[in-house]
Amino acid sequence: MNTQNNTVVKLAETALLAALCYVSFTFLQIKIPVPGGDATSIHIGNAFCVLAALLLGGVYGGLAGAIGMGIADIMDPIYITGAPKTFVLKFCIGLIVGLVAHKVAKINESTDKKYVFKWSVIASIAGLAFNVIADPIVGYFYKQYILGQPQELAQALAKMSAAATFINAVVSVILVAIIYNAVRPVLIKSHLITVTNNKNQVA
Repeated sequence: MNTQNNTVVKLAETALLAALCYVSFTFLQIKIPVPGGDATSIHIGNAFCVLAALLLGGVYGGLAGAIGMGIADIMDPIYITGAPKTFVLKFCIGLIVGLVAHKVAKINESTDKKYVFKWSVIASIAGLAFNVIADPIVGYFYKQYILGQPQELAQALAKMSAAATFINAVVSVILVAIIYNAVRPVLIKSHLITVTNNKNQVA
């Protein structure tokens, strides 16, 4: 496959996974109202952000998560003001997952299922652990200093967001471990993932 065709395929896959991020967040969430007319939610959108990074790499996967979840925020009157924060954080999740999975562990150079499972889980945890820490902190400063919300309200939302984000992270790691390791063999057989066995792997 030449470079141009490969780029077109990557962009198409990015669009597909962005759509999955959008749908999973928009239609499969439990919204939790908070004082001031805001909300946080329990959802599985982050699972598809991570899945995108495992399948496509950090940059394309990060873009899929950022675009899909960003549009989901824009389409929701409660979350619309948080769309810029969402775009940045989801892109960062993708970059971190892609860095660990593809630059450190090089999972696309392995045919060892146990090795790939272990590092897909480690990469998922790395990206989502970042989000558990960054989301409430960035959210607090974003809402107080960018949106001008009162400090007490921003603090209350940050605390609720931290709890919801942690739950989302745990659920997402489990989902990603199951989905990615189930679909990977199919994608390899379909030549959508190219694997070259490398014996010099990170232990």
